[in-house]
Amino acid sequence: MMMEEQLNKKNNKKGLALYFSLPVLSWALYDAANTIFSSNINTIFFPLYLQETIGSNEVQTQLASTFISYANAIASFLLVIFSPLFGVMMDRTGKKKKYIIVFTLFAVFCTAGMGVIAKNSNFSTTILSMPLSLLLVIILFVLAKFFYHSSLVFYDNSISDLGTKEQIPVISGFGVAVGYLGTLIGLIVYLFVEDGKFHQAFLPTAFLFFLFSLPLFFFMKEAPTKKQTSFSFFSGYKDIYETFKQIKTYRKIFLFMIAYFFLNDAIATTIAMMAVYAKAVVGFSTDKFIFLYLVSTVSSIIGSFVFGYITKYKGAYLSVKYVGVLLIVALVMATFAFSEYLFWIAGSLFGIALGSMWVTTRAYIVEITPEKKRGQFFGLFAFSGKVSSVVGPFLYGTVTLLFADLGALASRIALGSLILLTVIGLYIHSLIKE
Repeated sequence: MMMEEQLNKKNNKKGLALYFSLPVLSWALYDAANTIFSSNINTIFFPLYLQETIGSNEVQTQLASTFISYANAIASFLLVIFSPLFGVMMDRTGKKKKYIIVFTLFAVFCTAGMGVIAKNSNFSTTILSMPLSLLLVIILFVLAKFFYHSSLVFYDNSISDLGTKEQIPVISGFGVAVGYLGTLIGLIVYLFVEDGKFHQAFLPTAFLFFLFSLPLFFFMKEAPTKKQTSFSFFSGYKDIYETFKQIKTYRKIFLFMIAYFFLNDAIATTIAMMAVYAKAVVGFSTDKFIFLYLVSTVSSIIGSFVFGYITKYKGAYLSVKYVGVLLIVALVMATFAFSEYLFWIAGSLFGIALGSMWVTTRAYIVEITPEKKRGQFFGLFAFSGKVSSVVGPFLYGTVTLLFADLGALASRIALGSLILLTVIGLYIHSLIKE
């Protein structure tokens, strides 16, 4: 309560004055930085790189989808192990900015490494019947994604230092909107990628990720807290165990954590597989997919900004429901999109749902978690999200592997399975009594 009283006294800014205050703007620009990484590496160029390297026919294209899914699942598995501990670290030490910087620098280094190794590929050297250079690029992708998502555990919680509970929904919406502007900036890299040489995007992406992170490194302020500085890392599991023992006390939080698991499952898997699905199933060329991604990004910018205000006035609980329904509509249209026109609409709707989901869920987590355990619960929500990020890509990859002989139909079945997960998430969310 003391921290919130301090914020109430200090943060009386509204509108543009709030958005363009140095701490809020620096925080939002980091959203642009990590979105550049997420869109360029996770969604577009790494999947296209694998597809170009592995997929020479329809069956091998489905196997490339399996490689992409499993690489994402491994990165998420590492986060399952560590993300709850990161939350305990925040509560014990009060430090967020320090760890954001460390994990960001590691992610930038691994992304740059992907570019260097892919550029100097030597497919004559193999290990386990797989080119060594390709294996190293995949390993660096797994590490880059792990460090990137690790930084987000601390970054998402840092929003509570920026304003009051009334301001947080609009700050969150502003941050996500600026983040998707980062997507547009990141796509400039595509202009310098030669035909089929998608690895050429890796190094410039690492540079842009680093560049847009710098304002946060220098200008973001943490709220002063009295925290103990000593912390035995793995002793954090004891704190997590004690919290789970109080599950009845925090029933609302744990129910939403389960709902978030299913909702994030559909979101994360769709992001990871969007490029391959558009090309292999709907028949988009690379240029056409990039343009679709631009349209989806503009939809995300508008949707996230608007949903910041919807969340402020309608409440985060209802806003999460609205976004979940929108996500179902987008997934149904994408699964049964036998014309490019329908897929354009689905992509635009998914863009709105994607940006708005992060706005609404982040605001709702701040709303329902107690300040003294907020770091731990952000870590546990990251844990829930990353478990789903293991299950979703693994489910998708397994479906495409089992039904690879069916060609494009395998991917439609895999994408259709995400509709059921979203419905389950919305049902569990409805069990929360407001």
